[in-house]
Amino acid sequence: MSAVILTVTPNPSVDRTLDVASLVAGAVNRANGAHVEPSGKGVNVTRALAANGVRSRAVLPIGGAEGDQLRRLLEEESVSYVAVPVTEPVRVNISLRTPDGVVTKVNEPGPILSWGEADALAEAVLAHLGHGDWVVGAGTLPRGVSDDFYADLAERVRLAGGRFALDSSGAALRKGLAGRPALVKPNLDELAELTGGTLPTLDDVLTAAAKVRRTTGTDVLVSLGEEGAVLVGDGPPLHARVGKPVRVASTVGAGDNLLAGFLAVNGPPAHRLREAVAWGTAAVRSPRSLAGAVTDDDRAVVVLA
Repeated sequence: MSAVILTVTPNPSVDRTLDVASLVAGAVNRANGAHVEPSGKGVNVTRALAANGVRSRAVLPIGGAEGDQLRRLLEEESVSYVAVPVTEPVRVNISLRTPDGVVTKVNEPGPILSWGEADALAEAVLAHLGHGDWVVGAGTLPRGVSDDFYADLAERVRLAGGRFALDSSGAALRKGLAGRPALVKPNLDELAELTGGTLPTLDDVLTAAAKVRRTTGTDVLVSLGEEGAVLVGDGPPLHARVGKPVRVASTVGAGDNLLAGFLAVNGPPAHRLREAVAWGTAAVRSPRSLAGAVTDDDRAVVVLA
């Protein structure tokens, strides 16, 4: 059986997006459109992979009526998932989007998971892991879950013959590196926080990514928004970006799509990085976090800088 990309999202959500003509604080803002979708960083990675015909399975906690809604939304998109029952309901996040593509998000904290529920989540990942499979640990950790969750899971995945990619922030990212993941994907702000300084130039970004590489041994894929992404691994550092202006409908989920694209293909690092930026480009062109199938037009605008 071919390899599968597993994702684990300890704090998934139901995301409700409201389209507004403008957003005025303290006033009544009326929506002219709305849609609801399953979300959470790992969930978004699996959705992007599934939309492009790549085998992936999302592992996530499900609880409450909100969890039932999350199930239905995943099934409507034919997304393969493993539900780990938890007592408290999953979170519902609200996004307010203006016509210029700017999104204002309000995220709930999510459920409190017991030790047993967090352990069941990790065990569900390992139960579906095949030799050589990727596991993506993504997003924030819910209350009650140790900051060492990703580090412990990464080590267990590695010992089982899998490869772990880490995409988180704060203490979960910092401590997760102790598990020696094969890949870490911070954005610019997360890399700056991780290395303790501002990163105003591309050279600063490459220096910071190389520092993470030296101290952890992990490949570092940094998403840079409109500047594309950089990859620091075994070979020379690489930078790929979009070579001409792209109309941005929404940036929500762009980093998740970028990571999905990088993991979806094999081949030389430069090829994988270009594919990653193409997937991120497809995401920002879409008004939703699920971009759908990546096209040759998306790939054609990506250049190695």
